[in-house]
Amino acid sequence: MSPRPGQPARRRTAVLRREAVLAAVPVAVAALLGAAAPAAPGTAGAPGAGDPYFPLSGNGGYHVRHYDLTLRYDTTSRRLDGTAVLAARAGRNLSRFDLDLTGLKVTRVTVDGAPAAFRHTGQELVVTPRRTLRTGRDFRIAVAYHGTPKPVTDPDGSADGWIPTDDGAFVAGEPQGAMTWFPANAHPRDKSSYDITITVPQGRTAVANGVLLGQRTAHGRTTFRWREPQPMAAYLATATVGTFKAEQYTTRDGIRVYNAVDPREASAAAPVLKKLPSVLAWESTLFGPYPFRSAGSVVDHANVGYALETQTRPLYDSAPDLGTLVHESAHQWFGDSVSLTAWKDIWLNEGFATYAEWLYTEQHGGDRAQKAFDALYARPASDHLWAFPPGDPGSGARIFDTPVYARGAMALHELRRAVGDRDFFRILRAWAAGHRYGHGTTAQFERLAEHVSGKRLDGVFHTWLFTKGKPNRA
Repeated sequence: MSPRPGQPARRRTAVLRREAVLAAVPVAVAALLGAAAPAAPGTAGAPGAGDPYFPLSGNGGYHVRHYDLTLRYDTTSRRLDGTAVLAARAGRNLSRFDLDLTGLKVTRVTVDGAPAAFRHTGQELVVTPRRTLRTGRDFRIAVAYHGTPKPVTDPDGSADGWIPTDDGAFVAGEPQGAMTWFPANAHPRDKSSYDITITVPQGRTAVANGVLLGQRTAHGRTTFRWREPQPMAAYLATATVGTFKAEQYTTRDGIRVYNAVDPREASAAAPVLKKLPSVLAWESTLFGPYPFRSAGSVVDHANVGYALETQTRPLYDSAPDLGTLVHESAHQWFGDSVSLTAWKDIWLNEGFATYAEWLYTEQHGGDRAQKAFDALYARPASDHLWAFPPGDPGSGARIFDTPVYARGAMALHELRRAVGDRDFFRILRAWAAGHRYGHGTTAQFERLAEHVSGKRLDGVFHTWLFTKGKPNRA
């Protein structure tokens, strides 16, 4: 995620020999399912995934393998009608379970085709099936709902979720906005494949993740069918609607690109979007193969104040500059394919994407990364850059603040200095490969760095990720 050029500092403020690693997927999913707890008859799934920054985000007791969302959005009335079918697996005996959904009216819930009791309290949709779902059982949840979706206000005062625009909606879900438009197990620890079908008035385009399977216009409306087969966290899903000019092509590497651009942003966006294939190719040389089958961009005219790395198709609220394109593209490896286990580790997303910007500049005729580091380190101890350590922001209000981005990138640069370029880039590739489509933690990254380099690095990580105030340089 990154801010618009010139955006004042606020939540999305960015400044600026062994490759085999134990993947974090089983650990994260087991924790989410509650598999560590003894399965008792008639237990209830937890109302949250246990993240201290967002206690009610996500849910316990089950894992969603696939979402099939069928949506209809009227851009005039701003009414959304939806049906969500979730294919899930119980991690414990479930007499009831929760889904995250807010601001919309639920009219019917079924579990395996049978009507289920439900109640809606705040963001929690509590579902009680007719019979207890036994541990290990696969089941299907269908939820019918409608209403006028609105964004949520995050702890830092900014908005995310379903954000209305003058011609549709800018749908950006980080960190908790998914629940504004579909019922979800909405924590990054639960990743799923998606089918998203969206019907909008003729003349509007609806853009989601993955590959466009087809579109059809009839009776004044157009239906778009999208599929993302690779695991995706709910916050990375989008269903952005607007008056867009679309282009499609396939890169030399076989990546299917779909760009959707608001005509008001087209002339400014064109020269930057033209570089997308070369940016992805460059990042692939550094980080390993691009992790998805499709790519692209959505450039809206939305005045939201930030861009977001929605999986396979980043969202821009206006024409991006090249640095922003590099940043959001790098997130496809770091943040999307390799996802967080807890929001406190957000530097693994934003620090990595920020450092990708430094590397791109360094390798394309600009200043070396050391110069970017030195300019930041020259800031006085009173500067906001040193307000808190990036490895421990302290609350959800700080996870998109300057230290996470800039000090996160500085931590990576100090790691690079400590281990040398050869091992540093081996570490990045091993991290992306070993945790591909899964999850990671700061502790796992530190262990990997020490394993690849053969060096003790606890001092580097402690100083640059967990030291309060301005660190002393070694």
